[in-house]
Formats: sequence, C-alpha cells, structure tokens
Amino acid sequence: MQEEVNEKVIALSIKTGKLSAEVLQKSMKFFLSQVKKQADRRQMPHGKQTLKQLMKQNAGVSNIEITKDNIKAFESTAKKYGIDFALKKDATESPPRYLVFFKARDADALTAAFKEFSAKKLSREQKPSIRKALAVFRDKAKQLNANREKVKNKERGIER
Repeated sequence: MQEEVNEKVIALSIKTGKLSAEVLQKSMKFFLSQVKKQADRRQMPHGKQTLKQLMKQNAGVSNIEITKDNIKAFESTAKKYGIDFALKKDATESPPRYLVFFKARDADALTAAFKEFSAKKLSREQKPSIRKALAVFRDKAKQLNANREKVKNKERGIER
C-alpha cells in the first residue's frame, strides 16, 4: 500500500512538472507578444503629425509658410516623398498664416517635393477648365435647339 501511494505521488509530481512547463511556455509567449505590441506603439510616427511629436524626434525643425488652398495638395506630395511634417495655424494675424514644420534633414526632400508641387500647380492653372468648356457647349446646344424649334415652327406654319 505504501508503495502504491509513493507511485501516485511520483506520478502527480511528474504531471505538475509538465503542467508548469506548459504554463510557463504560454506565459512567456504572451509576455513576448505584449512587449512586441508596446515596441510597435513606440515607433516614431511618419508623415503628418503633431508639432510635439515632430519635436520629440530631436532632429532640428525648420518651417515654411503655405496658403490654405494648397494644404491638401502639399500633403499628398509630402506623403509621396516620405517627409515628416506638422501643420500649424498662426491665428495671431488677420488672415491666418499656415506654417509647415519639417525636420531639417528633410530639407532636400522638401525642396524636391515643392518643385513637383509647384510644377503640378502651374500645369493645373494652364489647363483649360472643363467646367467652363462644358458651360460653353451647353449654351451652344441650347442655341442650336432653339434654332431647330424656330425652323420646325416655320415649317409647320408653311404647311398649314
């Protein structure tokens, strides 16, 4: 009987040893996944961000002024060139000024982005407006239809 109890105690201790190893393995996997999630959250933001986030990157910040109408177009160009930037509205002046802050080391990329942006803006201004062309053609179509109606009315009047 004593021998039987000893066997059961040994079997129980072996099972708990295996169980604790499995639990330890699962807990280590969970811990490592949590650490990885935190590391992913701590990565530096890219593209448009707040001025505070940009300053935290310790890269020296420069700024340029931009008009309100060009903000969205600039954002797409800056995204294309991978520029980290922050927009700030300076409301102290009568028409508010908009400033684009960027890392000083991104100055060359910003220069290239502005060249492309200004070329795109100039080509857009030189292209004729489709809406204006449609309005002109719409007026011409109305005139043609009015002339057709006059001709039809004259023909009907002659036939009577």
